[in-house]
Amino acid sequence: MRSAFHLAYNVRDLDDARAFYGDLLGCAEGRSTDTWVDYNFFGHQLSLHIGEPFSVAKTGLVGGVKVPMPHLGVVLPMDDWKFLANKLEQAKVEFLIAPSVRFEGEPGEQWTMFFFDPSGNPIEVKGFADFDAIFAS
Repeated sequence: MRSAFHLAYNVRDLDDARAFYGDLLGCAEGRSTDTWVDYNFFGHQLSLHIGEPFSVAKTGLVGGVKVPMPHLGVVLPMDDWKFLANKLEQAKVEFLIAPSVRFEGEPGEQWTMFFFDPSGNPIEVKGFADFDAIFAS
C-alpha cells in the first residue's frame, strides 16, 4: 500500500513559513491561498493555515530528555538527515535537541534533532541508517 500523511496546523505568518519550510527546509510549495499554503514535507502533505499555533508542553520523555508534545516529525535516510542537519547548523537554527544519536548500539538506533518553526511549532527529524530498524524493539 502506498500512502502519505496529511497534517494541517496553524502558523502566524505565511511569509515566515515560506522562508522556513520552502527556503530553509527545501520543501516544495504546492497550492495556496491568502490564508494557507501546502508543502511537500519530505513526501507528505503539510498544510499551513494562518492562525494561532497549538499549545505544546515538554511532557514526552524520550532517552532521558523531555520533548514538546505534540510535535511533527519525519524519518529520513542518514545521508539526507546529515545534509539537513548541516544545513540547519549553517543557518544557525536554534535547536532544542542538537543533532545527536540516541539508543546507540541498541535496536532502533537513530539520530535526531529537535527545533521550532518561526511560529513555535516543534519539529523532530530522525535519521536511520537502516529503515528496517524504525520499529525495532
